[in-house]
Amino acid sequence: MDTLELIGLVAAFLTTISFLPQAVKVIRTKDTKSISLRMYLGFILGVALWFYYGWEKDSIPMILGNGITLFLAGIILVYKLREK
Repeated sequence: MDTLELIGLVAAFLTTISFLPQAVKVIRTKDTKSISLRMYLGFILGVALWFYYGWEKDSIPMILGNGITLFLAGIILVYKLREK
């Protein structure tokens, strides 16, 4: 593994793990009132595009980080849509 790949894995780990507390809180409380639906839709679209980009570039850090984040953000989006 080269240095750049290692940096990508660390970056993917840090951004994904930093998102985890928000996901856990929403899953536990099911409270999404303070979350903007527009922001979340834009966020999920951006993460999905980064995932696709990583897939096309065959970048494991991008695939893992964005795949996990997309899954967690998708759960929060489902709760947000149910709230409406």
